[in-house]
Amino acid sequence: MSEKPRILIVGTGGRLGSALLREYGKSAEVIGFDRQSLDLGNAETVRQVLQPVRFDVLINCAAQTNVDRCETERAEAWEVNAEAPKVLAEICTRQGAKLVHISTDYVFDGAKREPYTETDPAMPVSVYGESKLAGERGVLTSDPRHLVVRVSWVFGPDRTSFVDGVLENAKNNETVAAVADKFSTPTYTIDLAAMLRPFLTDDTSGLLHLTNGGACSWQEYAQHALECAHAAGLPLRASKVEALALDEMKNFIAKRPRYTVLSTAKYEALSGKKPRPWREAVAEYVSHCASRSG
Repeated sequence: MSEKPRILIVGTGGRLGSALLREYGKSAEVIGFDRQSLDLGNAETVRQVLQPVRFDVLINCAAQTNVDRCETERAEAWEVNAEAPKVLAEICTRQGAKLVHISTDYVFDGAKREPYTETDPAMPVSVYGESKLAGERGVLTSDPRHLVVRVSWVFGPDRTSFVDGVLENAKNNETVAAVADKFSTPTYTIDLAAMLRPFLTDDTSGLLHLTNGGACSWQEYAQHALECAHAAGLPLRASKVEALALDEMKNFIAKRPRYTVLSTAKYEALSGKKPRPWREAVAEYVSHCASRSG
């Protein structure tokens, strides 16, 4: 493989795909496909579009990530999250290329109370989790050289997420609330791009968990974001995040796992590095938001 690998990214309209397209484009030849240019719901179209393209590694960031929509649009979830990754794996194997498939912490049931490792059994509690797990298995069964990367609570500058919603809410309201009994790890797309980079071209395969360091509830995440925003001078009306219980969220259609913190011990052993703490990453992102709003 050349020193500058040819990287194909599927899902560049999303939060992570957009970040990877920009970050990797600084030092490699990168080709991007968003939902409009590549319909993952049509396997034959995917083959026709991608087979003529030459690449060394394909990163699949595309998914139906609306957890509640997956419950009501099961066929769509299965096509995009379960079937499409198998087709991408097949294309990569035929080209002699590596597939890096992005998956989720929602493959776990949340019953554990310590970080999930790559060897823990996956037992999803929603259609979203089930379809993503099926996608993982399809990729790894297709070719053991491929890599499945599980991430959690992804945020970043390219598309709004939970933290952006919290800040917007706090600008307009004196009270803000968030769930206090659901736990995972916020993961900054910029940090994720840097952590993932070495594994694009080496022989790391199988399952790998990549997140920022530490863990928190949605309430703790939101409270820290507000404190960072106040410190950065953002004009917010709210300063405290009230606690909600997951069971109170009657607008949720799908069941959510309560605890899906992912262990990064395997990443640390492979890289010799520890992920940046989520609090530092959120503080950097919020200061970025403040500079843009100024």
